[in-house]
This record gives sequence, C-alpha cells and structure tokens, in this order.
Amino acid sequence: MAVNDTRDIILSVADRLFSRFGFHKTSMDEIAKTARKAKGSLYYHFASKEELFREVISKEFGNLKAQLNPIVENKEYSAFEKLKNYLLKRMEILNSASNYHETLKADFFEQFHFIDELRSDLDEWEKEKFKTIVMEGVMAGEFKVSENIDVILDIFLMVLKGLEISFFLQGKYNEYAPHFEGLIYILNNGIAK
Repeated sequence: MAVNDTRDIILSVADRLFSRFGFHKTSMDEIAKTARKAKGSLYYHFASKEELFREVISKEFGNLKAQLNPIVENKEYSAFEKLKNYLLKRMEILNSASNYHETLKADFFEQFHFIDELRSDLDEWEKEKFKTIVMEGVMAGEFKVSENIDVILDIFLMVLKGLEISFFLQGKYNEYAPHFEGLIYILNNGIAK
C-alpha cells in the first residue's frame, strides 16, 4: 500500500471518529485500531492528534472552497444571485462539517490555538470572494457601496461567524434554514440600489 493511501485512510478514519465522538474523546489508539494501522504509522504521518485534527479541518475547508468557487466564478449569475447562492451553500456545507463545529466551542478555541491559522486563512479567502462578488455588483449597478469595502466585508464576516454558533452548536440550523433567503434579502438591502 502506498504511503499516500495510508495517510488518506488515517485521515478518513480520523474524520469519522472526530465527527462522532469529538476531538477530546477520540484517541490516537482508537484511530489506529479502526484504521487497522500501527500507532507508529499514525505518528509517521502526523506528529500529534492536534496535527491530525488540523488536517481534517483543512480538508473540510478545502471542500468548502471547492464547492463555493464555482458559484463565484459563474458568469451566468448576477452579483446578487452569486451572493445569495454563496451564502446558502456556505451554510449548508458548514452545517455538515461537524469537525468545524468542534472548533467553535469556547473550551476548544481557548485550549487549542492550532486552528487559528486555518480559520484566518479561510476568513481571508472568503473576504476576497465576497469582495469579488460585491465589486462585480457595483460595476453592474446592482450594489452601491459608499463605505470602506474592506471594513464592510470584515463586519459581514463577523456577522456570518456569529450566526454559526447558534446554527451549528445550538442546533438551530434546520429551524432557520428555510428563512435564509429572507436574511439574505435584508443583508442585501443595505447595498442594493
């Protein structure tokens, strides 16, 4: 079996176990046993449980980006349609990203800072995508932005991240998902002409 295959198997098993039991209750021993690999094989690929979890989160973020990029690049959507579809798809994907949910917990965030870099990278990536959409909307006459666009986008991201705790940790996603389009309409009215 190739080294990359072993690494992929370990990542897949770790993803499943972390999703099911959480970071704290999942041990490297359990991952090794479930993957049918020697514990040394895990440590060959990942120096620690934290590094392995970081890679699992990185894959979730990679999946998020891969599914959102086509929305931003779609030439047939108006800027408003891109923004709406992006936000709906973003919340749908993050709702199923149970390992990401773990990173939203206060005790996790306070104890483990190894996720900070990934979250910051995702924030910057999203800010650029939102900027692309908004500037496209400004050029097409759909949006009007009179404030500093970077500050507005930072606040917009803060609002989105604030919703994640209620939606994903408090389990309110399914209750509120049918109303997302209304929320997007309200958010958009602040920049619509």
